[in-house]
Amino acid sequence: MTSTLTARPASHRARPVPRSGTRRRRTLYFIATHAIAIALAIMFAAPIVFVALTALMTDEQALTSSLWPQEWNWSNFSEVFSKSHLLQWTANTFVYAATATVFMLLSSVPVAYALARFRFRGRKAAFLLVITMMMLPPQVVAVPVYTLWARFELTGTLWPLILPMLLGDAFSIFLLRQFLVTIPRDYTDAARVDGCTDFSTLIRVILPMARPAIAAVALFTFFYCWNDYYGPLLYTDPGEQSSWTLSLGLATFKAFHSVQWNLTMAATLLVTAPVIIVFFFAQRVFIEGVTLTGVKG
Repeated sequence: MTSTLTARPASHRARPVPRSGTRRRRTLYFIATHAIAIALAIMFAAPIVFVALTALMTDEQALTSSLWPQEWNWSNFSEVFSKSHLLQWTANTFVYAATATVFMLLSSVPVAYALARFRFRGRKAAFLLVITMMMLPPQVVAVPVYTLWARFELTGTLWPLILPMLLGDAFSIFLLRQFLVTIPRDYTDAARVDGCTDFSTLIRVILPMARPAIAAVALFTFFYCWNDYYGPLLYTDPGEQSSWTLSLGLATFKAFHSVQWNLTMAATLLVTAPVIIVFFFAQRVFIEGVTLTGVKG
């Protein structure tokens, strides 16, 4: 019995898939698996792109429905500086945010360390008081606190917003305490065996291990002070623009130039750009500090 083998035509042989087809399938698979994330990213990025494009338009085009600048007017940014005290507002805001952040760390870290490590009567009541202060709106105590600072003749400045940070921040204390309770006690016990005091243990052992949480609360406080509008509106002098912050100055600039939307958007972009840049450079440590804070009681 003989059998004949017939060769298949070349057209029926398996052909390698082109690289372009593989890349296309990978791209479609990535879009399908990350569709919700892509939609959310577009949703959050669209307003920033709109502000940036409007900031580069002319006065006439900014009032139309056009979304793409016909002429790229980079001079709008320099015009914002000439028509406002933007540099002075930026300096005031940076001093306010940086000083308040340093004061918060100096006062909140020891309190969080005491609530996390020390065993004393009333510790749970003190921690409950911290949580209660987190839920207290600042508008509730605005009148008596303003009267207090007025007696010290500090109204019209940013000191009524900076000095209270020396007494600690409830949210920062809570977040730091939740992180510190996750650090094993073996480290502190070993430090005490070596002769370290509570203060030296905090400086040499706890602080290096709590860097992510400290960075997270520092960024929270810095961003809050940078975007704070209610505090500067309440305490700064309304007739002295040199004492304003960026948020208060931007609101006034918008009222004076409400028709010139290109200048308003340019000022908005200049105010928000530093915060966005800082977050992009510090997002890794920020996310790490937030995710590592435990819920251990």
